[in-house]
Amino acid sequence: MRPSELLTDAFGRIGTIVGGVLHGLEPQNANWRPGGSGNSIAWLVWHLSRGQDEQIAEVAGTESVWRSGEYAARFAFGLDPADTGYGHTAEQAAAVHVDSTELLREYLQAVLARSLEYVGGLSDAELDQIVDERWDPPVTLGVRLISILDDCVQHGGQAAYVKGLLTQSDFAPARG
Repeated sequence: MRPSELLTDAFGRIGTIVGGVLHGLEPQNANWRPGGSGNSIAWLVWHLSRGQDEQIAEVAGTESVWRSGEYAARFAFGLDPADTGYGHTAEQAAAVHVDSTELLREYLQAVLARSLEYVGGLSDAELDQIVDERWDPPVTLGVRLISILDDCVQHGGQAAYVKGLLTQSDFAPARG
């Protein structure tokens, strides 16, 4: 199996994880913040999508789906359009609030489609290219892609955990 096939499989799993989280999820539950200040499912899914989108666009030399699909305006969170959620305060995370999970799903699917197209076309040799010299040792494309995957899977797992909390009556928001 070629590395590009492994990467394609791994990126595809993000959609499976997040798709399961979003399945049947009501917007009020997507926006619920554990403890009143924790990251909501909406924030986690948006953030993992934004991070993947910007990083893949950077290494692929393309415009992000966020920009090309005008998602900043469509989500209308009131955040800087360049914001990816990295380092958000509790107040900034609260700005990520959705009226429907469909736009979250649409954005993630568009990001995943771009990512899958990109990684599916990579040659083995391209994975050794240096993409970031700010680190010691410098970061190769392969290492960057694994970092993106790691971040997305962790946030997807966090979103699944928060959804699990919703089934516990002590944690669940009031149903309206």
